[in-house]
Formats: sequence, C-alpha cells, structure tokens
Amino acid sequence: MAKQFGLNEFASRITQKNTHPSPSEKRTVLITGCSAGGIGHALAKEFHSRGIYPSERVFATARRLESMSELQKLGITTLKLDVTRIESICEVRDQVNLMTGGTLDILVNNATENLMAVSDMDMDAARSIFEVNLYGALSMIHEFVQLLIASGDGRIAHIGSIAGIFPLPFSAPYNSSKAAIHALSNTLRVELAPFKQVSLLLTGGVKSNISRPLSLPEDSIYKSIEQTLLQKRVGISQVTALPTAQYAIRVVTELSKPNPRAWFWLGDKSFLCWIFDTFLWKTSLVCFLTYVLDLISWYTCSGWDFH
Repeated sequence: MAKQFGLNEFASRITQKNTHPSPSEKRTVLITGCSAGGIGHALAKEFHSRGIYPSERVFATARRLESMSELQKLGITTLKLDVTRIESICEVRDQVNLMTGGTLDILVNNATENLMAVSDMDMDAARSIFEVNLYGALSMIHEFVQLLIASGDGRIAHIGSIAGIFPLPFSAPYNSSKAAIHALSNTLRVELAPFKQVSLLLTGGVKSNISRPLSLPEDSIYKSIEQTLLQKRVGISQVTALPTAQYAIRVVTELSKPNPRAWFWLGDKSFLCWIFDTFLWKTSLVCFLTYVLDLISWYTCSGWDFH
C-alpha cells in the first residue's frame, strides 16, 4: 500500500542523507510509563543492560521521578513526563533533542491505565484512560516523529494487549483503548513505512502493577460476589503470568533485530488468544470467559430481573 501511494519514492528524497546505524553504534531509546513494578521499568533496565545501548542513551520517563529512583541509581536518564499534557511532551522532546543531537532510534509507548466494569465506572475516569493509552501515544508520535526519521532507522513499539482482542471483563475502557492502539499501529505501518518500522506487542499476562486488586463501589450489581469475581479477574492475567524481566528480555531482543516483527505475541495466554482470534468464531471468546467467571450461574442465583 505504501508503494501504491508513492510513499517510498517520497521518503527516498527526504531521507537520502540519512544512514542506517550499524549494530555497534550507540542507539537511543525512549520509554514511557517507567514507574517501578511495571513493564516500562523492566524494559528500561533491560535496554540499559545491553552493551549496544549505553546507559546515557536510555531515556526512562514517568509522571513522578521518585517512581524511577532505582533506574536513576543504575545510571539511566530519567525524565518527568505526563503523556496527557502536550507541554510536558514537548519539554521532554526538546531535552532528548539536545542530548542526542536531534535523533531518536526507538520510541516505546507503554504508559497505560486500567479500570473496572462499565456499570461501575466514572466517565471522567474512563476518558482519562483513553487520554493516557491512546491520545498519549498519538501525541508522543506527533512530537517525536521528526527525531525518529532523522535517525535513519527509527522504530516505534506499542505495548498492546490481548485485551484489545480478548473481551476481558471489567476493563472495557482499557480493552477499547488497546484495540485502538492496534488499529493505530496498523495505520502507522502504512503511513510511516518509508521511514521507520512499527511493532505492536500483543501482550498477554505479565507480572505488573497494572493488575492490582480493586474494590467495587457499594452500589455495584456485582457487589455480592466481589471477592470471588476479583480473584478470578486478577487470576486470569496474573496467576500464571510471565515474569516482567523475561518479558523485557524478549521485547528488547525483538526490537534489536534488523527487521522486528510487526505483530509480536508474548505473555501468558497470548498463544491461546491467537488461536481463538485466528481459527475460531468471535463469540467463542465470550463463551469462554463467561464460563471461567461463572457469570451465568451468578445471574441465575441472584434473582435479578431486568424485565
């Protein structure tokens, strides 16, 4: 499609002076959402540990600098960044521009937020999830695309989720925002094909603070089965989750390849999700999760009558 629209010829004129860095050259990587206990934090440490990514070339970002104290002690450059504020993004862009001489090799959009059931959510909180998960990623790309093009071998990696395909209950805004990230990645792969590579990491269960247990509001229709429900909900993604350090190793290894995969499935239940999505009918996932959470039995025993 990029060829059909003449993008390759256009890019050859724009980037003809750029050269692709050799494997031994210093590269720069910027990661959003690097607070302790999360995926971004583990990715920053793994990039830092690789010989081809010296510490001064890894930029870890988060809303609070104190949440990245461990990374600071390792010698990683930490920057305060709120992806929902364009002023904050531009400030970090200018800092990176000065420190790298106007280039950036890899941008990892990882900053994310989660929530609960549609019937229980606050609409402002739901909108904030899209501000972080989707519009934050869009804003980062908009402000950093010139630095990525200038590198000659720029890459964008989105931390997607099988939740964008798997109808994981009690996190509808999160699921929807990740589905949007999947669509964004596919579109960027066409628009930016001449300039850089775009990878979507379809992440399954990974040990992370994003799946911390939550409590339901007092008027929730699920309040009577709160403990059982939350245990099962968190258990789906965390009981057999892939350790964050192992996840980071696989991601960094993939992104370090000359041609990283466009869609990279990894994490607990990612293979199961791939099978469902590729070979089975779409409602099979609904049936599977309804059974796992035993929602039909609860509905029958609860005496609810919505008619």
